[in-house]
Amino acid sequence: MAPSRATDRLQVHRRRWQVGFFALFLLAPALNLFRFDLTETQLWVLGMRWSLGIDALMHGQITPTQAGISLALRGLLPIVVVVAVFLTVAWRYGRLYCGWLCPHFSAVELLNRVLHRAVGKFSLWDKHRVPRRNAQGQLAQPQAAWWPVFVALSALLGFLWAITLLTYLLPPDRVWSHLWHGTLTDGEARFIWIGTGVFTAEFVLARHLFCRFGCAVGLFQSLVWMANPKGMVVAFARERARECKTCDVPVGSACDNACPMRLHPRNIKRMMFSCVQCGQCLSGCDTSQSAQQRTPVLQWQIGLDAVRETLRQKKLEQLDKEPR
Repeated sequence: MAPSRATDRLQVHRRRWQVGFFALFLLAPALNLFRFDLTETQLWVLGMRWSLGIDALMHGQITPTQAGISLALRGLLPIVVVVAVFLTVAWRYGRLYCGWLCPHFSAVELLNRVLHRAVGKFSLWDKHRVPRRNAQGQLAQPQAAWWPVFVALSALLGFLWAITLLTYLLPPDRVWSHLWHGTLTDGEARFIWIGTGVFTAEFVLARHLFCRFGCAVGLFQSLVWMANPKGMVVAFARERARECKTCDVPVGSACDNACPMRLHPRNIKRMMFSCVQCGQCLSGCDTSQSAQQRTPVLQWQIGLDAVRETLRQKKLEQLDKEPR
């Protein structure tokens, strides 16, 4: 009961993007790819000191006009370009950054898998267990031995997050040296231990809630995507809905169980506000349908196809509300 090659390749490619971006997130400060050094009040970008021209103006090396042009070109323009590109992608594809790049979401998925082994759920707040199959395709029962692994991994990720964020603000070699030799300053120690506690609690208790409602980056992507009727959506072949009754899952549906954001992929677009376009619902559907010699009932639609899907969903929703 394996997914088709197409959906299998999709998840393999997505994992590679996630691993690559996670490594970039950790290494960017050490490589001076992007960080703001508080000790020097200096922004580093792509290994270069990034100056807005203010210091040169204060030392009389350039005129106010030149300083204004430098501020616009080196300060405002890059921000506008980055934001515009980011929101353009979100306008067309939704929260693609979240599902394919975001280091936090990579951690969420990892912790989901470990917690699933421990209690049979992806979140402590799930009402029902989600069935899991082992390598032999048999249903596997939760194992309490995974609980310590889940807690330890959450704490490790919380610590990693705290110290990495600190290296974006202070020289990375200094931070790691102080940590290694046990000579952290009071400020460094407070930042790391408080940050570790906060992030650990978030990873254990509220990682899905943060992704849905607490992350400004994800929220703005969702708002832009919802405003575009042609944005990419997960389309459900509702005329084949009866096939979902024989979905090869003991409890619930394969697509519902696969969603790491705990959404219901067959819902209409406005109910999928937090969808991160990871495609795991497509892979789950493909696996289940392939086992029954059928094609998937879920697929991505974009452009006019997405508009037609949205209109069709609205029409069906209205019909469902009409008295019979």
